[in-house]
Formats: sequence, structure tokens, C-alpha cells
Amino acid sequence: MTLNPPSPSPSIFKEKESLSQLLSITTAVSYLSAIQRAEFRARTRDNPHASPTPALSLSSSITISSEDTVLNEDDENNYLTNPHTPPTSEQVFTTLHAEFGHCANEAYRCVSKHDYTKPFQEHTIEEPPYYIHLATYISFLILHMLGHLRDFFGKRFIKSHFTHLMPHNGYAPLNSDFDSFFPRRLKRRMDDCYGQPITGVPGRTVLILDRYSPDYNHTQIYTGGKTRALNISSYNYLAFSQGRGSWADAVVESIRRYGVSSCGTRLESGSNDLHVSAEALIAHFLGTEDALVCSMGFATNSTFIPGLAGKGSLIISDELNHTSMRVGIRQSGAEIRIFKHNDMSSLESLLREVISQGQPKTHRAWKKILVIVEGLYSMEGTLVNLPRIVELKQKYKFYLYIDEAHSIGSLGSRGRGVTDYFNVPPDSIDVLMGTFSKGFGAAGGYIAGSKPLIDALRLRSHSVPQPTKSTLSPSLDSSIIVPNESAEELSGMAPASMLPTWINLCPSLADGSEARVRMRRLAFNCRYLHAGLKKLGFIVYGHASSPIVPLLIFNPGKLPVFVRMMRARPIPIVVVVVTYPATSFETGRVRLCPSASHTKEDIDIVLRACDEVGGILDMKHGSCERWGIDEVCERAVELAHSV
Repeated sequence: MTLNPPSPSPSIFKEKESLSQLLSITTAVSYLSAIQRAEFRARTRDNPHASPTPALSLSSSITISSEDTVLNEDDENNYLTNPHTPPTSEQVFTTLHAEFGHCANEAYRCVSKHDYTKPFQEHTIEEPPYYIHLATYISFLILHMLGHLRDFFGKRFIKSHFTHLMPHNGYAPLNSDFDSFFPRRLKRRMDDCYGQPITGVPGRTVLILDRYSPDYNHTQIYTGGKTRALNISSYNYLAFSQGRGSWADAVVESIRRYGVSSCGTRLESGSNDLHVSAEALIAHFLGTEDALVCSMGFATNSTFIPGLAGKGSLIISDELNHTSMRVGIRQSGAEIRIFKHNDMSSLESLLREVISQGQPKTHRAWKKILVIVEGLYSMEGTLVNLPRIVELKQKYKFYLYIDEAHSIGSLGSRGRGVTDYFNVPPDSIDVLMGTFSKGFGAAGGYIAGSKPLIDALRLRSHSVPQPTKSTLSPSLDSSIIVPNESAEELSGMAPASMLPTWINLCPSLADGSEARVRMRRLAFNCRYLHAGLKKLGFIVYGHASSPIVPLLIFNPGKLPVFVRMMRARPIPIVVVVVTYPATSFETGRVRLCPSASHTKEDIDIVLRACDEVGGILDMKHGSCERWGIDEVCERAVELAHSV
């Protein structure tokens, strides 16, 4: 097997031509297991005090030379004479970077914004041939029949293996065999594909801890080895989850100054100055009056939504909203109605019905109608139809809550989420929620909106200590205030004076050039991967600009095979698969997540791997005009700008 031809951007996986014949006899583990040693050895030639952590460039637009590793001719001859000794990475690769790929080619850039000359890309579900659905349902039928038979006979003849499903020593079982059926009979069989332990930073590549299971994934045994693999599975959209850099130095300095506990929560006496600074920066970044920080993204939804609506109010939710929002909605005590995923006709029809009928039994007018949607749906990769939903908001006078956990930092020309992507004024949205764990490589969440809204949430939310009287707004009659009709133009970058004086950013971050390059690289990688998979014949869900690219596999039996085949390639690739109950029975999928750290050549590697593995597993059922893999790679720029 040969590797791809080199592209204009250098890669961490670049083969030495003189050793191409070695690739057919090396395993995936031996093929990349020595990369970290090579990175350390390459740096210690220039810096004897370098640490084993991969080096980090502070600018994504700067390329570096290919002198990171030197091929030792004696080592090469030793390997050729002794094929049982795996080659080192110095013999096979020119290692450039493990956390962030360098790409100076300006052609591999796109701007993330909606083209209003084209209609909004609706969420369409492309169906595979009937035999694919038939095979999928037969697979689940066999799973149910054999699984329940094994449970039936196991409880009677092998009771020691089923004590957790039966009353034992006076204790009731924690859950029934039916409730735990899929975790036991489906997920456990491919636990090696779900919980892959890693070490280090989940950047452009990731270091996997090697393990195996002698008992069908009931237990895992670690071998002590590590495998360096291309990472296409993390939510590290802007690649800020890196081990080195001025932002990482700022985190270390903040912990040194304030301690871990003070950095994670507000002080009981009122507020932490780090939180005050962060909330001011968030409000400035989003173009809102105020913002509120929470220590956890899940808790942001589940604890703040009950403060926005209660009895006598109505919450209308998209059917595919995240569990954190569903928890918060249930805890609010409000009436709940559901509309079809991203279907504005379904939403408008429901609005007309609930407004005309009013509250149940009394038919009084609703105290408040709150519509809750996501900016970018993590399982489908679809974007909310924000222009249309804002039109409905102006017509029917409801309040709008948008969860931007996945869209903030990954969409828009300035990375400010769906409002930036669609060029919608931020003050036309009542509540903007987001997290820091995706695009920003940190932790926690936020709520942004009007000043009276944020003050009310400080008083009513379970996640925030009650503020002092001096910080409360005098008017708290409504937890949501209607925004002004005339929205001001969104301000530019936050001035350096808003940052604590002890934070020293490198020039490329201080002037915003680094962030702009990362956002444009992410936009190109997303569009290229999405369009490339379609041209190869795959069924792909989601929006073309989404950093979440769901590739449909359908049959549950193919899911673990796909993951293991991608991981066992000469260049291992880490992917994530999702199946029932997170999706419907027949729509099992692999979820690919490109980031700004990937180069064009990295996306080529992923496309070539998907093309080969997808052909073996019979996954190409798309109706789009098909191209060959070489044509897709050659016309990448055309593909990225055509969607």
C-alpha cells in the first residue's frame, strides 16, 4: 500500500521514498508508535532542555522546514537486514507537528458566512436503497432474539453472571434487563470503539493508549504501548486545546495567582475578578449588554432555563435539542410542546395553535412563550434557520433561546456563532447560551443577553450564588426583556485594556490575525470534507459549513468494523461512531469533526481512508454525481467554494 502524493502543505505523516517498500510489512502500532520519541529527539538537537511534549507554533500561517528529523543510513540498513525490527519514525517520517498543522497556502481558506443569494439549506434526509434498511432491521432483530434468549437462559443456568439483573441478597436490581439491553448487548461489544483512552493533547493528532480485551470488552488490558493517530473526532474546532502557547501560559498563571478553586467558581463574598473580566469580554465579543458565566456547560442549560419560565408559561422545543436543555425544560414547570427538527412550517403551525388556544383548561393567554433551539445540532450537523425564525419571532412575539455550544467559535466570519454567520443583530435574540469546551478549548458555559435578564438570572438560578443588593437591577418584573428594535452595529475586537494586566499574549493573538486564520482554515476544512464525501458517493447529513460531518453507516454491525479498519490503517485515524439510542435504529453514523489544526493533506488522508473502507463496507449510497478520489483531492478548492 502506498501513501498519498504530497500536497502543497507539509504533513506530519510524510513518507521517505527510499523506504516505501517497508509499509506493507509494518503494523499500525509500530508504524506510528515512535513518533513522540522522534519529536523529542528532533527538538533536543536545538534545545537540550526541551520537554517530551510536542512543540507548538503560535502562528498557523507560518511553515517550518522539514529538517525536524534526519534519516540515519545505518539504521535504515539495519532494518532492511532485520525486518523483524520495526522502523523508527526517523526512518519513515519527516515529523513536523503533532498539535497544529502548518499550512501557508492561502487557497485553502474560506469565510464562514451565509450566502443570501442562495436559499437556506434545509435539513434533507437522503434514503439508502431498501436492502440497506432491510439488512439494518434484520441485524437489530437478530440482536434482540439472541440477546433476550441469552438473558433468559443465563438467569437460570449462569446466575453468577446475571446477579446485577436479579434480586440478590435482599437487594433489588439497579435496572431491568430490558432497560440495560442495548448497553450490554450492543455498546459493550464495541466499547473499544467508544472509550478510547488518550494521553496528551487532542490536537491534530492524538496519542492512544493501546489495549486489548480477552472477554469481549467486559475488561480492557493495557499493553503499555501508545499509538499516534490522526485525530478527526474531537470538538477542538479552533485547535486552542494545545499544550503550549500564550493562552496556556495564561491558564497556568491564573492558577498560580488564584488557585484551582477560585478559578472554577465565584467567590461567596460576591464575585471573582476573573469572572467579572470574563463576563465583560463575553458580552463585548457577542455584542450583548451583559453575560453570566457558569462552571459547566450542561449545568448552564439545566439550571438557567428554570429561571426563565415557570407555571403559566409555554416552552416550545426542537425535537432534537440536547439533553441538558430537556432537563432544564422539565425542571421549569412550564408547559412543553415539540416541533419537528428545524422545520419552520411545523413551528409556525404550532405557534398559531398554542396562541389561539391559550393555557389548558382555562384558555387564558400564556404568561410567556419561549422557543428553545440550538445554533448547530451536534448529532445532525444542521444549522438553525435563524433568518426565518427571527421573522416568526417578530410576527408572533415569542422569546428566543439559542444554545450555541457547538456554533460559537466555529461559525461566522468573526467566530461569533450563528448570529455572525447569518449577519443577524445579536440583540434580536433574547438569550444566547454557549460553552467554552468546544471552540475555545476550555471549560464552562455562559448566558448572554440584556442587563435585566442577566441580573434576574443571578437571583433565580441554582448555579449562581445570590448577588448583593448593589448588583441587582431595580426592575425585575420580567425575566426576559424585549430587545430594542434598532440594533447597533456589532463592535470589533475587544481592546487589550479589558484583559488582566498579567496576561501577555503573543502579537498574532493580540492583533487577531491568528484567530482569523484559524477560523478561515476551519471553514475550508469543513466544506472540503463535507463536499468531498458527497462526491465520493456517501450519504452525509448536516450543513456544508458545519464542523460536525455525520457520515451515515446505517447497519450497527458495520460501526465497529469501520472504526477498527480506520484505526488499523498505515496512518491510523481516530473516529467516533453513534448508534441507537442516541440516533434512530436505522441511522447509525460516524461523526467526523475537522478542526483548524488539520491541513489540506490531512483531509485528503481522511477522504482516501473513507473511500477505501467505505467501498469495502458498501457504504456509498448517495445520489450525488460521483468523482474519483484523485479528482476530489485535486479539485479541493473548487469543491470548498461550490457549497
